[in-house]
Amino acid sequence: MSLNVFITRQIPEEGITLLKKFCQTVEVNPHDRSLTYNELLERVKGRDAILTMLSDRIDVRLLNEAKNLKVIANYAVGYDNIDVKAATARVIVVTNTPGVLTDSTADMAWALLFSITRRIIEGDRLTRAGKFTGWAPMMLLGGDLVGKTLGIIGAGRIGTAMAMRSRGWNMRILYTTQSSRNAVLEEMFGAKRVDLETLLKESDFISIHAPLSEKTRHLIGPHEFSLMKRTAYLINTGRGAVIDEVALVNALRNKQIAGAGLDVYEAEPKLKPGLAELDNVVLAPHLGSATVETRTKMSLMAAENIIAVLNRQKPPNCVNPEVLT
Repeated sequence: MSLNVFITRQIPEEGITLLKKFCQTVEVNPHDRSLTYNELLERVKGRDAILTMLSDRIDVRLLNEAKNLKVIANYAVGYDNIDVKAATARVIVVTNTPGVLTDSTADMAWALLFSITRRIIEGDRLTRAGKFTGWAPMMLLGGDLVGKTLGIIGAGRIGTAMAMRSRGWNMRILYTTQSSRNAVLEEMFGAKRVDLETLLKESDFISIHAPLSEKTRHLIGPHEFSLMKRTAYLINTGRGAVIDEVALVNALRNKQIAGAGLDVYEAEPKLKPGLAELDNVVLAPHLGSATVETRTKMSLMAAENIIAVLNRQKPPNCVNPEVLT
């Protein structure tokens, strides 16, 4: 049987090589960009499997064009870009790449926190522009971390890893979660599960790790910003649309909060007007899992998911297991 796989962006070669051992045709998007929706519609026709990115919209129309499709392997933990219900109705397996990017994403959240709190980007720009004329007692004052309160919105794998990295700063941990209590954080760090309002009011640093859903879309908006400390910093490495970006621009511009560090955006890759002009925000281009080791593991995991399904086996990471029965 001839098996045909399409990969929507270039990924580390290890995953492609593995697929080529089991599949007769493995085609990779040759462009250094995401395909347009219409281009993707054409590319999925006749495929047995597609390896997709978060930027790829996999909806009913596309699934109807991909009549031979057996598996969609998303190169990400999240899969809100895929109509999983429609895929399930067509007996198409949907998989993701959880766990493997936990540490790199938690590291990125801390990198953003350090960068905005200690005004690293502002300092870099000032120095490169030749405006650093010597040490000054009031130059680019930031904030301390030791003994402060870290609020985690979404205490899953990545949120837990983020909180665990606070050990060196003796931070108080508050968290919210849609699932059951996080026994690891509570027992190891004395973390306290609280409602969102309490977390926003009491936290000095707020880090978002919640998945995107109808419940979490614009979870942080004008009202929520009004609850935060004026000295608070907001970090988002989860999903951009969890924050109302227009409200964030207003909060930063009006100094309702001290600053923000973002790796994801509401209408990615576009930014809401005014965001890029603000000094009290650090903007990264979705680098959460961007390490050689992590992206390589993701490529292998996605390939393994595809190979398992095409061999009529249970894939390691299936998000709609009901199709397997």
